[in-house]
Amino acid sequence: MKTIITTKNAPAPIGPYSQAVLTGNTLYTSGQIAINPETNNLVLGDIAKETKQVMLNLKAVLEAANMTFENVIKSSIFISDMNNFSFINDIYGSYFDDSNAPARETVEVARLPKSVNVEISMIAVK
Repeated sequence: MKTIITTKNAPAPIGPYSQAVLTGNTLYTSGQIAINPETNNLVLGDIAKETKQVMLNLKAVLEAANMTFENVIKSSIFISDMNNFSFINDIYGSYFDDSNAPARETVEVARLPKSVNVEISMIAVK
């Protein structure tokens, strides 16, 4: 069994996918990009602001499943330019306690949806 997780506090999917799927105690989020759910506009131009919007979107999805960043066990970060890694890592890291941070990979890719600079997905467990 799976439960589809949706919230108006994160961007609506722009394709045939759900914001997240809960199966048992495990939540799988779709990748989030920097779309402001209130305006439906992209937050671009500053990698720190872009990353913060991505994390706010993920927070909203986690909260819709009654979870927090403390429940996250795995993150996948896709970035368009590895030179932005330290900026992204600083913002991302501010949402986690170093002693309880999830597993993670960070991958540079040729292009992301809507030509954004960062996309992050997560797996969380209750």
